[in-house]
Amino acid sequence: MSESLDHWLARTYDYAARTMLHSVSRTELVKTRPGFDQTVRPVAGAIVASPVIGAWDPDPDYFFHWYRDSAMVIDALRLLYESGDVGAEALAHLADFVRFSTSLQALDGRMLVTQSAWRSAVAADHRRFLRDDAELAAVHGDAVAADVRVNPDGTLDISRWSRPQYDGAPLRALALLRWTHAAAFDPGLAEDIATLIRADLALTAHHWDAPGYDIWEEEQGSHYYVLCVSAAALDAGADWLHGHGGESLASVYRAQAAEIRYRLDAFWLQDEGHYRSRILPAGRSAKELDISVVLAAIHAKRQGAHSPHDPRIHATLDRLDALFDAAYPINRDRHATGRGPALGRYPGDRYYSGGAYYFSTLGAAELCYRAAAGADAARAWGARGDAYLATVRAYTPASGELSEQFDQATGAQASARHLAWSYAALITCAAARRAAAAA
Repeated sequence: MSESLDHWLARTYDYAARTMLHSVSRTELVKTRPGFDQTVRPVAGAIVASPVIGAWDPDPDYFFHWYRDSAMVIDALRLLYESGDVGAEALAHLADFVRFSTSLQALDGRMLVTQSAWRSAVAADHRRFLRDDAELAAVHGDAVAADVRVNPDGTLDISRWSRPQYDGAPLRALALLRWTHAAAFDPGLAEDIATLIRADLALTAHHWDAPGYDIWEEEQGSHYYVLCVSAAALDAGADWLHGHGGESLASVYRAQAAEIRYRLDAFWLQDEGHYRSRILPAGRSAKELDISVVLAAIHAKRQGAHSPHDPRIHATLDRLDALFDAAYPINRDRHATGRGPALGRYPGDRYYSGGAYYFSTLGAAELCYRAAAGADAARAWGARGDAYLATVRAYTPASGELSEQFDQATGAQASARHLAWSYAALITCAAARRAAAAA
């Protein structure tokens, strides 16, 4: 007898719960980057995007603590704690994460500029990848949390990358704010969490309107995803501040959140029938139809407009379905199997296989389960979510391993192996499915 979807999900969820934690506090791992004269040993609380030691050979080098990815892992860890799947270990990981994140606030790129002997140790053929002194000198204060990623030993990333990015601080604030409702903390940890939340909210309030790079770290401008999670963080932060002696600041944050949501309305493209993912100073982008809009809705976890209940989000998902149905060979004849479309990021993606992403397809499923909660068409939404989940099942090996992508033509796994975000996405999707079934 073939395995049911429920049984497959339970088994794969257990694997994801265990394996996601393989990216957390991997203090026994050592990553060398000979060209940069670096030896990196993670410290407790750091979360690597992938624990696989790669050097673009062909595994990518994801041995960094990304602010975005780490927030998603910490949020998924909360769900594991709430469900009882992970106990005291979760609280220990949270405490380490908070201490590590707080320690990063002391980073100062000006020190690298004044102590520049490290540059001469970098191999000649790697020096073109180094950040220049002017960029490094600007990395201090709240600029650290917009610096995208750090080495998991708590040092600045010296390599060129797409900076600044402003989604890390609101995502971390949202994750920590949700944790405050999930567990009771000892006074010291509670104070540390509150301090970090305040810092992340302050950065979000100060920078939400600043141009930055998108979630895929490719184009600079104003981005739906960044604005959506920023509004959610400021609203949630305002609620939290009312209970922590910050009523006047709460009013400021709530007004900013309302302004952001007003700006988000302008991302709707009436003729195209979807939210655009970005508004660029140079004009229109070929990447405007982008799964990041769907991810914004599920990561913000709001109600109303710009949420999983927004008909315009549903229309955007429909357009993404049509896009990838036409683009990916693995989606041909999928209707005969009852599967939903495998989804990627945006039209013409060239990264690795340019194929489907686990967190994209799982994100679409999660959106459906969240849309089902309290909806008249709950059964139809649940079935649609299960169809996406069936596609993920079809392209997941029996072991349960999840990489970043699965190839658009063959379904073979591609890009980073054991991507922590992929496991986090499966955990949050499964939790949304349970919640929809219980509603």
